[in-house]
Amino acid sequence: MKSRKEFNACLKNFEKLGFPVLNRKFKTRLLSPKEKAAEIHAAFRNSKAELIIARRGGYSSMKALPYIDYKLIGRNPKIFAGFSDISTLLNTLYERCNLVTLHSPMIINFEKPSRFTVKSFLNALSGFPDRNLFAGSRIEVFKHGKTSGTLKGGNLITLSALLGTQWETETSGAVVFFEDVDEKLHEIDRCLTHWIIAGKFKNIRGLILGDFRGSKPRDVYKVITEQMKVKFPVVFCENIGHVRNKITLPVGAKVELDTRGKTLLIKKI
Repeated sequence: MKSRKEFNACLKNFEKLGFPVLNRKFKTRLLSPKEKAAEIHAAFRNSKAELIIARRGGYSSMKALPYIDYKLIGRNPKIFAGFSDISTLLNTLYERCNLVTLHSPMIINFEKPSRFTVKSFLNALSGFPDRNLFAGSRIEVFKHGKTSGTLKGGNLITLSALLGTQWETETSGAVVFFEDVDEKLHEIDRCLTHWIIAGKFKNIRGLILGDFRGSKPRDVYKVITEQMKVKFPVVFCENIGHVRNKITLPVGAKVELDTRGKTLLIKKI
């Protein structure tokens, strides 16, 4: 965030939802990877903290991955939330620490949050009493089917950068979701092709395409069908991504995707 005024307005709205903010520091520079990891460690060590939520996205969270103490986080589990660039942390913390994380709005999204976004976010923090994550969303089906698996995913271009590293997302047995923002179709094509030729789609259970601002979801789906035979259910949900009305999704939860009912049900967290 570029202004302290904007930051304070976001915090004020966040606190109106019932969440006292422990860390009100306004950062004026990008932290180094070690500094970023140290802040993450401090947040997980803080016995007063229940929720750790990113201030905003951007880039560079992947730089902190080699410096994070995953055993420390495993010993001090808390709710960890964010999206976009934070996708690298959401998936890695689940896979390394068995910590279900939240693909959710960040502090910057609470300047003028929509009712839809707040309702979904509060549903998540209440333990998902409404177990249908697609409730209230318009769903378009590209490939019918019913399946279940571990929910994983996030920002396509960010997670693509982890392929070939020790932190790449394990997709076998997963229901995968992707979103992106302001990437040209040929750039999305390049990323999806990387996942395909790396064999990352071979054993997935299902695919959820979120919003790809600037590209049509059917064109994104066509990139996949031109290169492989799709044997798993595929749907488009407009409320996943850099959008005003945003679903909060639990990365690492066991879910069931049913294209006939157009539901995404949490089976186990």
